[in-house]
Amino acid sequence: MVAFGKKLRESQIQEWQGYYINYKLMKKKVNRYKQQIEVRTQNHLNVLMDFSRLLDCQIEKIVLFLLEQQGLLANRLSNLRDHHHALLQQPDGPRISELQEAYRVVGRDLLRLLSFVEMNAIGLRKILKKFDKRFGYKFTDYYVKTRANHPYSQLQQVFKHVGFGAVVGAISHNLADLQDLQRHQGNYISIYDQPDLSHPDPVIESIRSAVDRFSNSTNYLHFLGRHAFIMEEELPTQSEDDSVDNRYHSMSLLLNLVNTFLYMVNTYIIVPTADNYSMSLGAAATVCGVVIGSMAVAQVFSSVYFSAWSNKSYLRPLVFSSIVLLVGNTLYALAYDLNSISVLLIGRLFCGLGSARAVNRRYISDCVPLKLRMRASAGFVSASALGMACGPAIACLLQMNFKIYKVTFNEDTLPGWLMALAWLVYLIWLWISFREPPRETKENLVPQETDAVLGPLVNVAVENGFTQPLLIKSEAKQQDEDGDEECDDAEEDSREIHKPVTSIVAAYRLLTPSIKVQLFVYFMLKYAMEILLAESSVITEYYFIWSTSNVAIFLACLGLTVLPVNIIVGNYISNMFEERQVLLASEIMVCIGILLSFHIFIPYSVPQYVGSALITFVSAEVLEGVNLSLLSRVMSSRLSRGTYNGGLLSTEAGTLARVIADGMITLAGYLGESKLLNMTLAPALFICISSIIATCFTYNSLY
Repeated sequence: MVAFGKKLRESQIQEWQGYYINYKLMKKKVNRYKQQIEVRTQNHLNVLMDFSRLLDCQIEKIVLFLLEQQGLLANRLSNLRDHHHALLQQPDGPRISELQEAYRVVGRDLLRLLSFVEMNAIGLRKILKKFDKRFGYKFTDYYVKTRANHPYSQLQQVFKHVGFGAVVGAISHNLADLQDLQRHQGNYISIYDQPDLSHPDPVIESIRSAVDRFSNSTNYLHFLGRHAFIMEEELPTQSEDDSVDNRYHSMSLLLNLVNTFLYMVNTYIIVPTADNYSMSLGAAATVCGVVIGSMAVAQVFSSVYFSAWSNKSYLRPLVFSSIVLLVGNTLYALAYDLNSISVLLIGRLFCGLGSARAVNRRYISDCVPLKLRMRASAGFVSASALGMACGPAIACLLQMNFKIYKVTFNEDTLPGWLMALAWLVYLIWLWISFREPPRETKENLVPQETDAVLGPLVNVAVENGFTQPLLIKSEAKQQDEDGDEECDDAEEDSREIHKPVTSIVAAYRLLTPSIKVQLFVYFMLKYAMEILLAESSVITEYYFIWSTSNVAIFLACLGLTVLPVNIIVGNYISNMFEERQVLLASEIMVCIGILLSFHIFIPYSVPQYVGSALITFVSAEVLEGVNLSLLSRVMSSRLSRGTYNGGLLSTEAGTLARVIADGMITLAGYLGESKLLNMTLAPALFICISSIIATCFTYNSLY
């Protein structure tokens, strides 16, 4: 992993060097401010004023150069337009090809300009995040809020693709027009009447991809993939991606996705029958909350050790997971004949201990090439959604009752036996087909790069307590160009960015207010979803006298909404509104869904329950995508790798929410089934309102 300062210098277009954000200067300024405040030679207000002016000057420099380059591109396009009109009157094959190439050259120059803006936008985000971290301020929130819509502010020129639309459109439609002319297709009045070309020019594809990445525009695949919360470096190097290419194995990826699917089926296949199973063993129906939640309790711990285990191997934790799940499901099924609620709970605990989702996510992050990673992430989420829908649907098909050698097979035990068989087949397939990727010793790369060059400089800095210049004045100018960036990075980035965190406490220290709020939002949505799903069998039987089949069909239909909802949001809504706007709107919709679920005065009806459940579930699904997308942008890069990574933190937050929700169902059950619905919804409503308020306080830092 390379420090951003070094990546910025290596990625700069040489002739534009003087127009990039002076990241090195700004880092020095932040360090100097810290020292000045510590020795009380500067106060906080003056620091904020000075840093704001510095940022404004940097942004103005970037924007003025950007406008100049856009003008040059527009002028070139204007000149090409005259040749274009002439060709429309007298088509000439060779001249059409020459003009197409001329447009492609302009397109490639536009790509360079887009890269220039993207690099500067990343630099601004990073320096704002660094300032907040050093001083403990919400400076980012203040800076973005005061400049987001101010008429004199140029901030939006950097963070939005302002002014690029016309240039992109001119290149795109002119190339398409020439392609149409070359093929002699005159069936349309103009190029705007035609559908999108099935094979657009590669330059156009590159431009679209760059604009989408820069403006956070999405399609279905990207939006769905964000649910996987696989954090990536903003500027991955070619060598890093090449090393991942060598580790990729398609069958191993498929096995990870199958593991994800089976685990989600395993989680939800028992939900329609958990209450009946509990009652058949002499417990109350609401004990289903403990039965369902015991799997989540064990997952809180399994996520940590599987994440740590994946640092050394992928095959062994997957094998162990399959064996534990095989044992857990067997115990779950045998509990009926043993007439033991304890065996039932132990079986579910074993199933939770076999949760290898941390390994599945880590494999995609570490072993799938960047060009395929978004598809693999979307596959991970799709497998989870499909498993969530298939679990209850399969339970609906297991409505039978028979015995073989005193072993009972009925609607309560068949889910366990079926999953035990599925994990046995998977274990054999895994052992035969999985290929363990070669391990990288990433920890050794940074010291080897930096020790020889930077070690003496760092030692001098330590010996002088950072109070004396590292280099004598006669060498200062040369070293400022060649070595100071590395020295600055060695001081901070090699310690902080290169090394993943080694404890949950260290990970917590990296959580800014924005990250904490987004993790709380994730906790809220998982809590609301778990309350809805886990108590569905008890609620529907009490109010509507639904059978197990009806509950299973209802849950399966809810699960099937995941993919179409993400298609709509990914292709349309997320491109019409900012992610933070969708986030806040989704939270409000979850709140509305919870409010509509309460049973207060009127008789509780099926339309009210189903409608409110649909609003809550769909809104939570939309919320999950934008929430994890925003988390990946505001979370520290140190949390992208290692055991205590961002994926683990989000998984733990979601799992803890499920544990508390399932426990709340059982606790509320002691007050009677008539009060179960309102007693479990009240905490969900309180948490949801709290998350909305917290989001409003950190809204301007979510960009």
